[in-house]
Amino acid sequence: MTSVFDSRYRLLLAKLRKAREEASLTQTAVAKALRKPQTFVSKSELGERRVDFVEVEEFARIYGKPLGFFETSVPRHRTG
Repeated sequence: MTSVFDSRYRLLLAKLRKAREEASLTQTAVAKALRKPQTFVSKSELGERRVDFVEVEEFARIYGKPLGFFETSVPRHRTG
């Protein structure tokens, strides 16, 4: 993995946690909605397990966030 990829993935993890906190949900409540153990949510936020796109979609739905909230791409600067 490149350092750019690592920093973008860390940003995604931070956004997952921020979205959960902004939704005033506990990891336990999210896990219940996902029908997963609480450790699934914890490990997802900590980067101990890889989060795929379908899972991000599910987190977004539960948190009431648009998918764009979780975007991690570096904005391109327009010239001219």
